[in-house]
Amino acid sequence: MLSSRFLLIIVTIISFSISQHPQTKTPEWAFDKTIYEVNLRQYSEEGNFEGFRKHLPRLKELGVGILWFMPIHPIGELNRKGTLGSYYSVKDYLAVNPEFGTIDDFKKLVKEIHSMGMYVIIDWVANHTAWDHQWTKTHPEFYNKDADGNFISPVDDWSDVIDLNYDNKQLWKEMINALKFWVNECDIDGYRCDVAGMVPIEFWIEARKELDKIKPVFMLAEWDTPEMHKAFDMTYDWNMHKIMNAAAKGKTNVNDIINHLTNDREIYTEYAFRMQFTDNHDENSWNGTVKERLGDAAECFAVLTFLIPDMPLIYSGQESGLNKRLSFFEKDLIPWEEHKFFNLYKSLTKLKKNNEALHCGIQGGDIKFIPNNNQQNILSFIRVKNDKIILAIFNLSETPYEVLLNDNRLSGKFKNFTTKEELEIDKSFTVKLDKWGWNIFIKK
Repeated sequence: MLSSRFLLIIVTIISFSISQHPQTKTPEWAFDKTIYEVNLRQYSEEGNFEGFRKHLPRLKELGVGILWFMPIHPIGELNRKGTLGSYYSVKDYLAVNPEFGTIDDFKKLVKEIHSMGMYVIIDWVANHTAWDHQWTKTHPEFYNKDADGNFISPVDDWSDVIDLNYDNKQLWKEMINALKFWVNECDIDGYRCDVAGMVPIEFWIEARKELDKIKPVFMLAEWDTPEMHKAFDMTYDWNMHKIMNAAAKGKTNVNDIINHLTNDREIYTEYAFRMQFTDNHDENSWNGTVKERLGDAAECFAVLTFLIPDMPLIYSGQESGLNKRLSFFEKDLIPWEEHKFFNLYKSLTKLKKNNEALHCGIQGGDIKFIPNNNQQNILSFIRVKNDKIILAIFNLSETPYEVLLNDNRLSGKFKNFTTKEELEIDKSFTVKLDKWGWNIFIKK
């Protein structure tokens, strides 16, 4: 008879093994991609699918691989905020906002995006609907209500939406059917799910199983807890985002980043993708532009999002140096212009795609921190996958520094990512970095 202690060890090993294997399988096309968020309303004068379509060649050149469209559904009118309302106040899950075009227009757009080698996910708002969604009349039991039987908002400030009740399993069926509709009808490749953690994880597990029966989908949760990876491929790395914002103000330093990234790898399964970003629609509209939050450090941290695990996000207009808060409920056109960030992002998306050390999740390289002569201000690390090695060095301060690295792992021939200059490194290496400067070296 086995001892209780031995049985405990066996159970622990089995439990660990199970925790390391996902319940879902990430589509093979996703591992080398950069994701791009599309704010359709503000993208063009037309603010519709056709206006956006004209930008596809530019986005193809930029090298982004996944286009995430903010919600494309009709927006509620009852208790609407502003003139045009919030994308996230959904009136009909099975229809297209007429301001954007028709469902046939969207189908054609998806087909064209696919023909260019890019993929499409759409934003899904499962936690709440607009006040005038048809379910308020046909299925009022789908909603949470107050003691007097009135519909309620999930958060006080979200006065334009009402809270769905996931205790009702018929709601699960209707919502999953709606999710399946867009994959079946328009051939989209997955979803970015709004406030995903406010919906039971059991629902998302069920939904993912049903979607994967149609085709392998890519799922991004607007949430950051490890359990979300039972159903989702990628979660937000909000903590890293907050650390970068604080570092630009001198409130955090290199050690905070190292500690966070080290802890992240311990908490999340190796299959998990973490999304890195310096901007998105919420940050831009409510918390300030990249320039406001990061100042002179904007470029440094944009580059960093491509070098750390796992998938970087570019928000609409970032490649054009967007430096204004876009109105959330009104028309507010992105001022498109030539900017150095376009070529910067273009070179970074290419590097990520072509070098497996920067791929996502289990297909990407380990991150190993390299000691230097200024551990408080200089972040230095390598990403390693098979024979691929990338060395990255970032000055996270307002002061220029001469950086000395000395590590056996640095021996070999490297190419400077920026200058294309080739150099031989023999353990010891010195480089000068301006304030908020950075450099990348690729082992040949």
